[in-house]
Amino acid sequence: MSHLDAEGAARMVDVSAKAVTERQATASAKVAMGTETLRLVRGGKVAKGDVLATARLAGITAAKRTADLIPLCHPLPLDEVAVELEFEEGGIAIAARVKATARTGVEMEALTAACVAALTVYDMCKALDRGIAIGPVRLERKSGGAGGTFERGTS
Repeated sequence: MSHLDAEGAARMVDVSAKAVTERQATASAKVAMGTETLRLVRGGKVAKGDVLATARLAGITAAKRTADLIPLCHPLPLDEVAVELEFEEGGIAIAARVKATARTGVEMEALTAACVAALTVYDMCKALDRGIAIGPVRLERKSGGAGGTFERGTS
C-alpha cells in the first residue's frame, strides 16, 4: 500500500478490501522539566490549572481529531482512548492507548494523543520553565490487522 498514485501524487490509501478487526495501539511520550516546575505541577500549584487533567483531555481530543491533523489518515470511529500521565524522576511520563474496530490501525491516533498531551504540559508550564523538553515520542505496541502485533523491544 502506498500513499502515492501511479503519477506520484499523494493519495489516501483505499482500505475498503481490508477486514474490519479490533485494532489497538499504545504510544508514549516523556516531558522533562526542572525540579521546581515538577514540584509545582505535582502540588497543583500551576497558575493555569490542573496540568495532568488538562493534558489528559487534550490527548483524548487529539486522538479523536487525528484525521483532521494528518492529511492522509483515515477518520476512524474510536472505541476507546485512554491517556495516563505519571510523575517520574525529572518529569512526566505519558501513555496513550487507543482502540477501534476498523479497517486500518490506530497508531497515528495513539501517537497524536501522546504528542498533544505532552505539548499541553509544555504550554501550561512554559512560563515557569523554558527548558522543558519533550521526547522521545514513540509507538510502544500495536495489534490487529494483517500486520500482526508489534511490541517495542520484542520486534
